[in-house]
Amino acid sequence: MEFHHTPVLLNECIENLNIRPDGIYVDGTLGGGGHSFAIASLLSDRGRLIGFDQDAAAIAAAGERLSPFRDKVTIIHSNYCNMKTELEKIGITSVDGVILDLGVSSYQLDDASRGFTYREDALLDMRMDQRQTFSARDVVNTYSVEELYRVIHDYGEERYANSIARHIVNARRDHEIEKTGELIQLIKESIPAKSRNVGGHPAKRTFQAIRIEVNHELDVLENSLDDMIGLLDEGGRICVITFHSLEDRIVKNCFRRNEHPCTCPPDFPVCVCGKKPKGFVVTKKPVIPSDGEMETNPRSQSAKLRVFERRKITGAEKEENSYNGRGRQNIRKEQ
Repeated sequence: MEFHHTPVLLNECIENLNIRPDGIYVDGTLGGGGHSFAIASLLSDRGRLIGFDQDAAAIAAAGERLSPFRDKVTIIHSNYCNMKTELEKIGITSVDGVILDLGVSSYQLDDASRGFTYREDALLDMRMDQRQTFSARDVVNTYSVEELYRVIHDYGEERYANSIARHIVNARRDHEIEKTGELIQLIKESIPAKSRNVGGHPAKRTFQAIRIEVNHELDVLENSLDDMIGLLDEGGRICVITFHSLEDRIVKNCFRRNEHPCTCPPDFPVCVCGKKPKGFVVTKKPVIPSDGEMETNPRSQSAKLRVFERRKITGAEKEENSYNGRGRQNIRKEQ
């Protein structure tokens, strides 16, 4: 099956990266290479693009798509959480921009054999990196009721998480649950009939939750963003596209923390903790796709783009800004 993934918010990402022809840029979620192709096409012979992906199919597809730029593109088969270490291996300690597109690719969803989709029957899998052994089958067949509830409730924000967890555990007493179709039927049986057709497919939230658990998606994101901001050169930017509220909250909180890192008590008149801001949040509100993009690419409908710029805060910038509600100086620079 041909690897395909339509890049979401492509123009908005390219615009916000402020690409320098001789700069170094990193695509942490290479996918089909859509964002990377646009970046590489703007680079001179002195520029460089490094792409990361944990999916072997994505690596192969992106390699072919980016072949016209092979002299300035390096592709690394690894999770973006290893970005800092892998870049150091090839002599790179700072970059001009980073992009993350956290969506599941169209290929992964449409290829039933990967077990991501709830629209076709297939073996339970959901591994983005097929080198790992832990899969959706392990979650469904080994987690306790309490563990399943936590995953489905916290990661899927599923109202009927407790009922679904109990149906799964009861069903597997007779036989192991091996296929997506079996899981989908259990989910449907766990949800009242009047609620099954509300908010999309009844299995959507549970499948999302299990996929997040299998691939440790939220932990990886939360543990990687600070390192990526630390990799940025002065004026460098990181663009992150999220597709659900849990991801977006992590990105929003991380960017705010790096803009306003002070941990002093609110009643302190001046900051004494010594923590310095690393830059500014460029996007006061997340950028969302246009009506036209959502119409042509329905999978973009839940996408949100947030952007952070690495920048030293000067004394003049501090003096130009008003005081925040906590009584200390607000060092945010309006974009």
